[in-house]
Amino acid sequence: MLEKLAILLAVAGGLNWGLVGFLGLDAVELCLGGAVTIPGRVAYTLAAMGGVGCFPLLFRSRKGR
Repeated sequence: MLEKLAILLAVAGGLNWGLVGFLGLDAVELCLGGAVTIPGRVAYTLAAMGGVGCFPLLFRSRKGR
């Protein structure tokens, strides 16, 4: 359950960074006011936590699954 949540948060963060890179559009800034607001900081923090939470998945073996 936590792994799926981490993946979901990491994907959302990746999509936001893709929008920033391709279109210059920051969805967090547009919807939540960016890093200067509490909701924006929470959104960026959750995306970062999702990325960190996915890190162990890189080293997990597929055996036994």
